[in-house]
Amino acid sequence: MTHPVRIKLAAPRGFCAGVDRAIRIVELAIERFGAPVYVRHEIVHNRFVVERLEALGAVFVDELAEVPEGAKVIFSAHGVPKSVPAEAERRELFYLDATCPLVSKVHVEATRHYDQGLEIILIGHAGHPEVIGTMGQLPDGAVSLVERVGDVAAIVPRDANQLAYITQTTLSVDDTAEIVAALKSRFPKIVGPHKEDICYATTNRQQSVKEIADGCDAVLVIGAPNSSNSMRLVEVAERAGCKYAALVQRASELDWVALENAVTVGITAGASAPEVLVEEVLDAFRARGPVTVEEVRVQDENIEFKLPRALVD
Repeated sequence: MTHPVRIKLAAPRGFCAGVDRAIRIVELAIERFGAPVYVRHEIVHNRFVVERLEALGAVFVDELAEVPEGAKVIFSAHGVPKSVPAEAERRELFYLDATCPLVSKVHVEATRHYDQGLEIILIGHAGHPEVIGTMGQLPDGAVSLVERVGDVAAIVPRDANQLAYITQTTLSVDDTAEIVAALKSRFPKIVGPHKEDICYATTNRQQSVKEIADGCDAVLVIGAPNSSNSMRLVEVAERAGCKYAALVQRASELDWVALENAVTVGITAGASAPEVLVEEVLDAFRARGPVTVEEVRVQDENIEFKLPRALVD
C-alpha cells in the first residue's frame, strides 16, 4: 500500500469511565498493598491491558477458589454473582469490587423488580461475564435470558402482566431496540428501565462508527474478540454499509491484502482498548505510505466514577 490513505478516526473511542476506574483500582491496590494482588476474571477484556497489569503484579484467576488465604482480591468490571463476595467474606478475604457502576445500576434494577414480584427478562449474550453476574444477583430461575428477536416468541411467563426487562450494558443499540419492540408488542405491560441500560460509552462508540462507516472502504475496530462492545462495533460498521469491517487486537493483525485498495479507512477502539493501540495502528499505516488523519467526534465524554474508599482514604 503506497497510495495516500485518508483515515477517519472515530471519537469517542477506547477507554470508558468504568474501564478506566477498574484498571486504576488494580494499579492502586498493587501500589498500596504490594504484589501479588489477585483479580477474578480479566479486569477488562483486553490482553494488552491484562499483560501490563500482570507485569505490575496482578494475578488473574478464573475462580475465587484459586485465591490463596489472606490474599487481596479484586472483582472485574463486568460484575459478579452475589455468591462471589459472599464466598470472599466467608473466607475472610479482603476484596475490592471494580464492577462498573453502570452494571451495578442494572443489578439494583433487577433486585427491585424481583422484590416487586416481577418476572425478569434479561436481554444479553449467554456466557458473557456481565450476564452471569447480573443473573447471579437473584435466585436461579428468577431471570430469563433473551438473545435475539426470535427468542421473544418462546417466552412462557407465569403472568404476562407481571414482567420486567433489563439489558446487558454493551449490546448493539439497534438490535436491542428491535428486541424491546418485540417484547412490548407481545407483553404491552412489561416494565422497562427508567433510563436505558445500554451504557453511554457503548451508545457513543456505536454512533461514532455509524457516522464514519458509510464513507469508508474499510473500518477497523481495535479490541478483543471476547469484548462484547468491540464485536458490536464491527457489526454496526457492516450494518451501516461498510464493505470491509474487521476486529484487530494489535497492528500485527492488520490484513494488508484486504486493505490494499482502501483509500478511506475508519478506525475506532472498543471501550476496553487503550489509546496506545490506536497509535500503534496509525503508525503501521504511516510506515506504508502517506496518511492524513481526520477525527470525527459525535460526542464529548467527561464522566468519572469514584474509586473505592479503601484506596483513597
